Amino acid sequence: MDSWLFVAAVALVAAGVVMVYSASAIVAHDRFGDSAFFFKRQAIWAALGMMALAVTQRIHYARLRAFTPLLLFLTATALVLVLVPGIGRVAGGARRWIAIAGPFAFQPAEGAKLALVLYLAHVLTARSRPDTLQAAGPPLLITALCAGLILLQPDMGTALLLGALTLGLLFIGGVRPLHLLGLSAATLPVLTVAVLGEGYRRQRILAFLNPWRDPQGAGFHIIQSLLALGSGGLLGLGLGNSRQKFFYLPEQHTDFIFAILGEELGLIGAVAVVVLFGLVAVRGFRIAREAPDRYGSLLAAGITLMIVLQAIINIGVTTGVLPITGVPLPFVSFGGSSLLFTLISVGILLNISQYGRPDAPPGVRGL
Repeated sequence: MDSWLFVAAVALVAAGVVMVYSASAIVAHDRFGDSAFFFKRQAIWAALGMMALAVTQRIHYARLRAFTPLLLFLTATALVLVLVPGIGRVAGGARRWIAIAGPFAFQPAEGAKLALVLYLAHVLTARSRPDTLQAAGPPLLITALCAGLILLQPDMGTALLLGALTLGLLFIGGVRPLHLLGLSAATLPVLTVAVLGEGYRRQRILAFLNPWRDPQGAGFHIIQSLLALGSGGLLGLGLGNSRQKFFYLPEQHTDFIFAILGEELGLIGAVAVVVLFGLVAVRGFRIAREAPDRYGSLLAAGITLMIVLQAIINIGVTTGVLPITGVPLPFVSFGGSSLLFTLISVGILLNISQYGRPDAPPGVRGL
């Protein structure tokens, strides 16, 4: 398997477990009387995720095609069930989790990303003319269904991520750029209504344009995030020495954990994390290029795109380049479902890498 990808994933998971403890200790002690509350849960999910990676790394990726319709059906069912009162758990004004046992919960939206990648790779491989607009019809309908259910939670960040992921994979799969441009333009009215139709989303856009207009309200998140990153300087304040985690920066161990990382480890630590994600991107797309068949290529490209796009969105939000979306940083942010499905995806990617053919001529490669 691709050892560089494995090392990058393990390094990001290790950094995430350490940073979750550092960023959440104060909040965990205040809420639960246990500074290691979030750390212990993240460590458990990391262990489960590594075991899941070991399993999926040993399952031939071609076998996944037979289970794709079932996985997609289960995903859609879970996305519906999470909206049902009494089944879906509400936190922070959103209904995104299904309780499993005690404090542990499952977030169906995280599984939807991987299920969608598996479906898109399967459909685009089966189509004899994947470059036509007709070939893009079913994938777009499935994406719209999943994104619509996720938008009802509400979780617009993940819904937009699904849309971007689908367009990216359709482009890689051969759909003409002009068609994709037309489809993107057609979704703009829907996107505009979704953004402007909710007051808090309008506030996020205004805060993104000028957070200092409302420093104690809509702009508070991004201002505190930028203060954390700026305070870190080149070398950082030192691991565990963040000041913003003392109830200044909200969501410091989830969506904005990169800001705490930058504050404690400085520019060097932040760049190191970005380099690790860059390594995941390079190795992932190389695996896609060298895959022995089209399905392996599309699946590897989709998984890589899923991880990299999410990382770009999260870091973009933290640094003020993008509006706040509520998308976690893969491998690093606190969240069991996100970490578990990300490591499952990496396991599939590692399995594809075992059958790569770096010496194959361009006509034989999957892409």
